[in-house]
Amino acid sequence: MPEETNSIDYIMEKASGPHFSGLRSPTAASVSSSAFADANAPRQPFVIGVSGGTASGKTTVCDMIIQQLHDHRVVLVNQDSFYRGLNTEELKRVHEYNFDHPDAFDTEQLLECVEKLKSGQSVQVPIYDFKQHRRSSDSFRQVNASDVIILEGILVFHDQRVRNLMNMKIFVDTDADVRLARRIRRDTVERGRDVNSVLEQYAKFVKPAFDDFVLPSKKYADVIIPRGGDNHVAIDLIVQHIRTKLGEHDLCKIYPNVYVIQSTFQIRGMHTLIRDRDISKHDFVFYSDRLIRLVVEHGLGHLPFTEKQVITPTASIYTGVDFCKKLCGVSIIRSGESMENALRACCKGIKIGKILIHRDGDDGKQLIYEKLPKDISERHVLLLDPVLGTGNSANQAIELLIQKGVPESHIIFLNLISAPEGIHCVCKRFPSLKIVTSEIDVALNEEFRVIPGMGEFGDRYFGTDD
Repeated sequence: MPEETNSIDYIMEKASGPHFSGLRSPTAASVSSSAFADANAPRQPFVIGVSGGTASGKTTVCDMIIQQLHDHRVVLVNQDSFYRGLNTEELKRVHEYNFDHPDAFDTEQLLECVEKLKSGQSVQVPIYDFKQHRRSSDSFRQVNASDVIILEGILVFHDQRVRNLMNMKIFVDTDADVRLARRIRRDTVERGRDVNSVLEQYAKFVKPAFDDFVLPSKKYADVIIPRGGDNHVAIDLIVQHIRTKLGEHDLCKIYPNVYVIQSTFQIRGMHTLIRDRDISKHDFVFYSDRLIRLVVEHGLGHLPFTEKQVITPTASIYTGVDFCKKLCGVSIIRSGESMENALRACCKGIKIGKILIHRDGDDGKQLIYEKLPKDISERHVLLLDPVLGTGNSANQAIELLIQKGVPESHIIFLNLISAPEGIHCVCKRFPSLKIVTSEIDVALNEEFRVIPGMGEFGDRYFGTDD
């Protein structure tokens, strides 16, 4: 344990948890796809893949996640259910059959089942008899569509098509001797095998297959959990992350124009830092700027583009895209001004307007002052405000932009955190506008402050909170 537990490096290390490698962000192509082609597509269940060596504790980890997500509909699909049944000749030489090879599984049927679940359909999962090495011919397990689908198995990361169905990939990492001891206990007690056959199978098939197929798939994991179910800290952090994503998931189902940038544990670490009331002003500004830059870059991905070809230094033709030319930023004073530098860093020479919204007394009337580009009606607008709270100020700013001739569909509202109440307020009134945020918080409290929130962002950023 470090002596200074409040140091930045220590907080980042704790926030990223045990051996987290980070949830991967979408590529530029996938951003464009989600922004345009799939804008009106229904949102799908959250799919979690859990892999690891045999008897590494995958099922225990899955059970703990399911128990902690008791208020959500969660289903578990085991890759073991999709073992191919052995034919007569294979049964005669069952001790020579490699059950840990990718070919031992019916991956096509597994893909079909998961794709149906993701589309909201119920499926019948096979029941495999490990003593007879065959599937039950007259019984299946009915699995219904749910909020969360957990796909568990030693080789669920092996096939790229299966990996592509997952929103989160977890690898359970346990010492080989521990896994062997657990496998001996499991196979002798639950599957009716003797110790010698278990050891022979382990040496001949299980360990080589782990080295050839399972261990190499570890690099695809977003999260690596050492010690499996014994690592309560890692599992608690994973469940917290899943809960956050499920909350965002629900709002994104209601409003397809709301986009939450794909979370990584680096992003979670930066949120941990800027939400900490004891962080220094310098560090608050530094990590806020990092987050703002990510939100701005994601927001730019939702702008229209045109195809463009260029000649590379190798005299080859490269077909890419040309950025949107008619663009400007508008910051809601004063917090929104904190996002201007990131926008300028991404868009050279961009014009930035300003809107000041001031609440006049207790009657709720607001006086609006603005300074906007004269040709703003011809531009796409990135509206800047780091915190979306009640949504009242945002609505006033958006209404002003529309009055100035900006089409509602040309406005992209960028913020770091959003309250669900604010999202409802803005999206119900302006359904064609896009909102891009890095996290959706829990709620507003009785004082209309975002919870857990980050306090008065402008005061903390500009150093006027003392």
